Amino acid sequence: MKLFTNDDIRAIERYTLQSESVTTMTLIERVGEAAATEIAARFRPSRRTVVFAGPGNNGSDALITALHLAQRGFNPIVYLFNIGGNALKPDCRRCRDILQEKAPGIELIQIIKTFNTPELGASDLVIDGLFGSGLRDPLTGGFMSLVRYINESGAKVVSLDIPSGMFAEWNRQGQERNMVHADLTLAIQFPRLSFFFADNAEIVGTWKTLDVGLSHEAIEKTKTNFHLIEGNEIHGLLRKRPQFCSKADFGSALLVAGRYGMVGASVLAARGALRSGVGKLTVFGPQCSFPIIQTAVPEALFESDEDKFRITDIRSEHDYTATAVGPGIGTAELTVGAVEALFQRSKKPLIIDADALNCIARRPTMLEKIPVLSVLTPHAAEFDRIFGEQPNEETRLMKALEVSRYYNILILLKGHYSKLVRPDGKVYINSSGTPAMATAGSGDVLTGIMLSLLAQGYKPEVSAIMAAFIHGRAGELAAEENGVYGTVAGDIADCTGVAIDSIMTQDQNF
Repeated sequence: MKLFTNDDIRAIERYTLQSESVTTMTLIERVGEAAATEIAARFRPSRRTVVFAGPGNNGSDALITALHLAQRGFNPIVYLFNIGGNALKPDCRRCRDILQEKAPGIELIQIIKTFNTPELGASDLVIDGLFGSGLRDPLTGGFMSLVRYINESGAKVVSLDIPSGMFAEWNRQGQERNMVHADLTLAIQFPRLSFFFADNAEIVGTWKTLDVGLSHEAIEKTKTNFHLIEGNEIHGLLRKRPQFCSKADFGSALLVAGRYGMVGASVLAARGALRSGVGKLTVFGPQCSFPIIQTAVPEALFESDEDKFRITDIRSEHDYTATAVGPGIGTAELTVGAVEALFQRSKKPLIIDADALNCIARRPTMLEKIPVLSVLTPHAAEFDRIFGEQPNEETRLMKALEVSRYYNILILLKGHYSKLVRPDGKVYINSSGTPAMATAGSGDVLTGIMLSLLAQGYKPEVSAIMAAFIHGRAGELAAEENGVYGTVAGDIADCTGVAIDSIMTQDQNF
């Protein structure tokens, strides 16, 4: 799914109005009806409902939503901000008149000069239609005070479009307390980029899109650098295996992992690789890993370092289709040197994870030696160790865009809504996953899956985003079986093959 900026969405709306015989009032009506349907499905009409409508497009949507709520048995109180008596945009004025004509029993209070804030409590429902995505500057004055009061009231809040006070893309300069904190955000047609940052989770709450029928032609034609990856797209990328095939058809992978006390990382990554279909897997590790790997993962081959307890020299007699390095290797000086030497010798993209990233943090000059289009898979702390402390996820993404372009590498920023950053500025956001995956070793499984896909011949950027989605889907399946609290990384690895099958099955709904 394409993710668009505010300006893109406005252009798509204009195209829809011009080319498809649709009026602005038609779109407003669609928003109001769809929003009221969602609200009525979640809240009882007996609940006291207070609607705050601004003077612009968001206010228009709120007024028609109030009308449709009234038709569904709600009795909303509507506060319409018409400061000075002539602030309403034409569509908002028209919607006010429609509301008064078709639902004369609704209490409509126009705020022209002074505003006495209604008393709100935890049992109330607030519909936020103040500004939505039309806001250009942070809230100040009376609107800022109103937003703070709503947040402090404890009322359930539904925001139309986006929470008022928030921006659709970047919110680095805004203060959270000056943005409506929604329990539910009903986004018009598209989710917004800001929905996919952890920093905004408490502001956006749960979100859902309302399809209002914007032009499919315009959506197809409009280019964007941001994409939300969903199951149907991964389905289209996965290759069906032919009846006549052998392990030689699915690549050979080298996993450089483990040290004394951390061989479990090797095991989990190896299981992720094998469960996602690699033809042949070899684990490279210190001598102490040998009995553990051969026992825990008998399907994998093993190559040994000269050192008993850690990796000191990554050399192999074989040529592998793909290589991953990092899980559990530690950051001993000899290990750092071995990772750097691997970078220098490698002619193919690498998967670089976990302690390999920490090795880079200890010796930043290694960045210059990373093979082109290698995939770095840092979580927030690992990224900041290498590229500098970032105050929030937005700045981290911007920094990732910068360094991805500079070093010509791919960066998978791990977390809820993992983001793959490409050197050409495109960002692919993963939609699968569950809080159950916040468990030790989960990232090692992801590395194994990604290594497997790269070995099977998928391009590095395709391997990365496919692996992220498959990993998230496996986590969802594991949580269904073991619960959110009870899921461990081994469960995710064990569900990887089933996750792939579920994605490839045509009748799955994503």
